[in-house]
Amino acid sequence: MRTRIGLTKVASAAAVLVGAAVFAAAQSSAAPREPAKGSGKPKPTIVLVHGAFADSSSWNGTLERLRRHGYPVIAAANPLRGVASDGAYVKALVDSVDGPVVLVGHSYGGSVITAAAVGDPKVQALVYIAGFIPEQGESAAALSAKFPGSTLGDTLREVALPGGQTDLYVKQDLFPQQFAADVPLSQARLMAVTQRPITAEALNEPSGAAGWQGIPTWSLIPTGDKNIPPAAQEWMAERARAHTVVVPGASHAVLVSLPDKVADIIVSAADAIAG
Repeated sequence: MRTRIGLTKVASAAAVLVGAAVFAAAQSSAAPREPAKGSGKPKPTIVLVHGAFADSSSWNGTLERLRRHGYPVIAAANPLRGVASDGAYVKALVDSVDGPVVLVGHSYGGSVITAAAVGDPKVQALVYIAGFIPEQGESAAALSAKFPGSTLGDTLREVALPGGQTDLYVKQDLFPQQFAADVPLSQARLMAVTQRPITAEALNEPSGAAGWQGIPTWSLIPTGDKNIPPAAQEWMAERARAHTVVVPGASHAVLVSLPDKVADIIVSAADAIAG
């Protein structure tokens, strides 16, 4: 199914991140949940997973709207170190939550939720926001290069790490146009400063089993995306038989610029599994 809608308008130690995420999950699980509309079932917990060059605060506008709908929400702190390890981190967070879960991934976060969903019956829907929907053996870098249109490579700055890996940042002066062209410039400049890096190895790591197989899937595609070509996003969504929403002109940072649209597709997914 495909819908077209108009355009309305740095890191802590891993142990600290895990502790904070599990605490957030415990708090969410402890809170009473309203039944889904028209159903006696409790509402699923929505776990939001950010992508590269962003952090959990990129979900702020979206999560405010989801909470107003009565959904328990957790914004995970994606380590951005590697698909398998990041997927295991998110899976541990999911396993700490009581009841069903809707996993939502932005950008590289799509690869992470694909890994985290494998063999986990708690995960009952997957939502990809300008996200990668990889099949086994595919990397984010290879999927981005499958169709023309990405200009990300020319904007990256490399930082060599002591262990031999390489961190990647989007150059701050290029960040607003590359990543967040429809976000107010002052906000986009702040996002450029607070971005969290991803390792080059994570972008080139082949995905494991495709967790989206057998799980209802949704995809939101912004046609102004300069990181992941919209044609690649459409191709991945069609392959996954995802319920697809296209947002003309929106940037890769659509979760920041148009949180209403992002919240709407997540609520659609959550209502579908709860109904």
